[in-house]
Amino acid sequence: MSAIAIAALLLGADHAAAGLLDGAPLAAATRLGAQELATLVLLIGVVAFAVVTAIALLRTRGRAAAEQQVARATIAGLHSDIDRLAALLMSEPQVLVVWTAGFGEPEVIGEVSFIAPTLAPHDILAYDQWLSPELARALGDAIERLRVKGEAFALLLTTIQGRHVEAEGRPIGGFAVMKLRNVTGIKRDLAESSVRCQKLQNEADALRSLVEMLPAPVWMRDTAGQLVLVNAAYARAVETSDPATAVARHVELLGRAERETIARTLDTGSGYAGRVTAIMAGARRSLDVLELPVAQGRVGVAIDATEAERLRSELDHVKAGHRRTFDHLATGVAVFGADRRLSFYNAAYRTLWDLEPDYLAEAPSDSAVLDRLRAARRLPEQQDFRLWKTNLHRAYTSTESETHEWHLPDRRTLRVVTTPNPEGGVTYLFTDITERLELERRADALTRVQGETLDNLAEAVSVYGSDGRLRLFNPAFATSWKLAPDLLASRPHVESVIEMCRPLYRDEATWQRLRAAVTGLDKRDATSGRIERSDGCVMDFATVPLPDGATLVTFHDVTDSVNVERALLERNEALVAADELKLDFVHHVSYELRSPLTNIIGFAHFLGDQSTGPLNDKQSEYLGYITVSTNALLAIINNILDLATIDAGAMTLNLGEVDIRATMEAAAEGVQDRVVQNDLVLELRAQPGIGGFTADGRRLRQVLFNLLSNAIGFSPPGGRVVLGAERTAEAVVFSVMDEGPGIPPELTDKVFDWFESDPRGSDHRGAGLGLSIVRSFVELHGGTVRIDSAIGQGTTVMCIFPLVTTAARSAAE
Repeated sequence: MSAIAIAALLLGADHAAAGLLDGAPLAAATRLGAQELATLVLLIGVVAFAVVTAIALLRTRGRAAAEQQVARATIAGLHSDIDRLAALLMSEPQVLVVWTAGFGEPEVIGEVSFIAPTLAPHDILAYDQWLSPELARALGDAIERLRVKGEAFALLLTTIQGRHVEAEGRPIGGFAVMKLRNVTGIKRDLAESSVRCQKLQNEADALRSLVEMLPAPVWMRDTAGQLVLVNAAYARAVETSDPATAVARHVELLGRAERETIARTLDTGSGYAGRVTAIMAGARRSLDVLELPVAQGRVGVAIDATEAERLRSELDHVKAGHRRTFDHLATGVAVFGADRRLSFYNAAYRTLWDLEPDYLAEAPSDSAVLDRLRAARRLPEQQDFRLWKTNLHRAYTSTESETHEWHLPDRRTLRVVTTPNPEGGVTYLFTDITERLELERRADALTRVQGETLDNLAEAVSVYGSDGRLRLFNPAFATSWKLAPDLLASRPHVESVIEMCRPLYRDEATWQRLRAAVTGLDKRDATSGRIERSDGCVMDFATVPLPDGATLVTFHDVTDSVNVERALLERNEALVAADELKLDFVHHVSYELRSPLTNIIGFAHFLGDQSTGPLNDKQSEYLGYITVSTNALLAIINNILDLATIDAGAMTLNLGEVDIRATMEAAAEGVQDRVVQNDLVLELRAQPGIGGFTADGRRLRQVLFNLLSNAIGFSPPGGRVVLGAERTAEAVVFSVMDEGPGIPPELTDKVFDWFESDPRGSDHRGAGLGLSIVRSFVELHGGTVRIDSAIGQGTTVMCIFPLVTTAARSAAE
């Protein structure tokens, strides 16, 4: 065999070995059997051994003839082996093209019919005959680089006839060798495999992208339970920078106990699904974990159920709240499920039908409950109970709510609403409307009564709606304004009513007020007033805004009352004038009397003086009478002036600290002569150390003097008069008690009036001003006077002085 054949054989063997060792896709696609592979390896070894041996023989050719003979025999054997190897190599369709050094014609080895049936071996280098121009040009350029630069190449070519040819060239031992190989079938299988691989790769990429996008942590473990793959959500959950770091560091999301539980479940051959608690992104979360075994280990996913758990808890709270709310409702509620069995009821339902909780806890059917209530005579009496129950149970197949009224044997009336539930079943609402119906009947009766009452009222009443039209009126309204009832029945507007009433009253301002009260939108305040009509009638009107937007207008004829009021006002004015005249007369007379009286008292004093000359007994007696009378008259005039000053509001008190005991003694000293003259006993009763209080000392003595004078005047000879004083937490109480005839109850309030005097069978005579002065001074101090008296048992007058008088309090403020 020539050197070219040996090179070709070596090229083929080397290419086969290289394909097997390098794992090229095309050699792998040929899927050589184990026997073919062993044969090829043996051939390669034999060839290598033959080459080495031949070289050794050539080098030692001249050593010995015997050795040459052996070498020839060996070479002949090698040629035989090479021929067999070449035959084996050419067993598959392929062509070898070998270029020697220089640019001579190449040697073509092999059958070229697999490239093109009509192609001759010497036309193999005419690339444009079996390749497209682009491929022919590419192949020519590759061969040129191989022969000039020794650059190897490998091209997959498609002939004009659609066959697939693999062209591979490389330099071998100074030769440029190109092998053309038929890979048409291999290409088709490879293409199909490539399509399937690409499809699987696309699906795997899509699933990987989906897993990476999932917000839930996903992981994969090997058969030993170690992490081999996690997604980005897992890395975020365990707070690592990326999934690779989480896998490399074996950072676990679940705790050891949870992982062991999952592993024990997976060992049984079934998947694990359960809720666990774990720390995810630094927070404790509730996770729904699902882990399944696979061929390479197991895969798992953890879905954050914290929010769902919270929502479920809130839903449970809401349901519990609704149940508690339903239990507080007066309306009975019962819910029957799609199986027509009781699933919920409230306390009102149980109380309404008087059903035992144990019985309701058994979830009885709707029909059983109705039968039980019918047996207890708690349902309405029905001629055909079965038909009635069937009609009621149509709610289970209906889509609309229905309302029924049940009149029970115990005189109750229920409003029953049946509402179909979206998930199946019916909700019953039982409302006791007995009271409402009774109230409606009462309201209807009350309306009729009110209508009759309104029609018989003497007061004119009219009601105007929010649109300003007359909605209601009584006969008094039509009569008082002389209006025709048929005109009012047509519901005229308030403008029309005003026009009909205007002939009797033409005050435009009043009508504008009434119009604004009826038609006003923003300001609907109640108003009132009085009108005097042209016919002499006086009417009081009033408007009242009603809650529904209407306005009530009433007219009340007050002509008689106004006339009486006018008469009373005229009389009162006359009385006021007379009172003022009386006061003026009192002031004037008191002043005019006091001046000459003072002169009389002065001259009487001078006459009694020894320096003016002696008087006989009779004259002295008469002078004493004059002195007593003038002093009494002066006291009366002073009292009148004091009362007039108090009534005029001009009296002022000279307040100061007053010793209570000393004041009582001073007042008692002033009446001592009368006590002796009338053979009376005067007692002073006061607590030791009673102290004093703020008052006008002179007026207080005057009050006590008048009380003692009055008590002495009404006391019988040998009687007793008691002047007492008592101090309380807030006041000082002075009391004067006598044993006189007493004061009748009907005269108790009159004794304080001016010039009221009643001797009651005693010798006491007076102007009737003493107690008036007492009450005026006590009230001026801010106190009060009280009388306790009984006929035949005497009288007690109590004067209550506050510790701090009103005048003193006002001065302090």
